[in-house]
Amino acid sequence: MPRLNPGDSAPDFTLVDQDGQTVSLSDFRGGGLIAFFYPAAMTPGCTTEACDFRDSVTPLQEAGYTVVGISRDEPAKLREFRERDALPYALLSDPDHAVHEAYGAWGEKMNYGKVVEGVIRSTFVIDGDGTIAHALYNVKATGHVARVRTLLGV
Repeated sequence: MPRLNPGDSAPDFTLVDQDGQTVSLSDFRGGGLIAFFYPAAMTPGCTTEACDFRDSVTPLQEAGYTVVGISRDEPAKLREFRERDALPYALLSDPDHAVHEAYGAWGEKMNYGKVVEGVIRSTFVIDGDGTIAHALYNVKATGHVARVRTLLGV
């Protein structure tokens, strides 16, 4: 899948959140959006990343950013994940990974020395006009949010 670069238009999307509500990219026009793609709810690495975003959500919101997590998990599992870890932001379900593909967050990757196809842990910062400000691919779960905050000066 082709990767996005700063200055590209963010691919539009409409997904369902953990409560079954429809969420679209256009809902965030006028403000910044941080969308992070992660492999699976309630796994150790994804929990670390999600909780790091949780712990940084207030300064990110104060700087004008909304955070959303996107995975292939169904809404019921996302709701459980959100409740279990007190995640204060929406978790969006992309079961057919079409949005993952549009953002270049799906494809071949190394997993325990083998090439597999799956979710490429990635984060995108999208400006209020729908333009990609930062596209971060193959990020690590630990320490990643600190890097995002540094990039944004938050």
